[in-house]
Amino acid sequence: MVVTGPRFVLFPKDLKVSKSMKQFMRHCDYEITVNKAFKSVISACAMAKREGQSGTWITNNMIEAYCKLHESGYAKSIEVWREKELVGGLYGVDLNKGVFCGESMFAKESNASKAAFITFIQNTDYKIIDCQVYTRHLESMGAKEISRDDFIKYLM
Repeated sequence: MVVTGPRFVLFPKDLKVSKSMKQFMRHCDYEITVNKAFKSVISACAMAKREGQSGTWITNNMIEAYCKLHESGYAKSIEVWREKELVGGLYGVDLNKGVFCGESMFAKESNASKAAFITFIQNTDYKIIDCQVYTRHLESMGAKEISRDDFIKYLM
């Protein structure tokens, strides 16, 4: 992994969940699972339309490579189901040093990917979640920028 600048990260202890999201999660009928449909999650992430982007870096070759990482225990998926239909999720790489690098997420229903992210963070023992790049949404959930040098210390 090449780290060239500041990283946008979330320390799980700093997770902030809005009142409206807490209420949503108490009343939604989502089932959230881990590693039950990795290829389906990454494929859905590849198909997700993103504002300001005309394509995706998640090519068929990348899907194949990440599936191999998953089969080897280095990549994870978190799935959100409603009535046995996959409606949201995320995937990333487990560096086995207390660091999880989130790669992409998708939602077919409002709040589905947020529910996956929050549930994952609340049930993890990672020291740091690498969100990689800044988003206002992740900042509102407690993520912040750290220096390249500080990030590299977590990788050692």
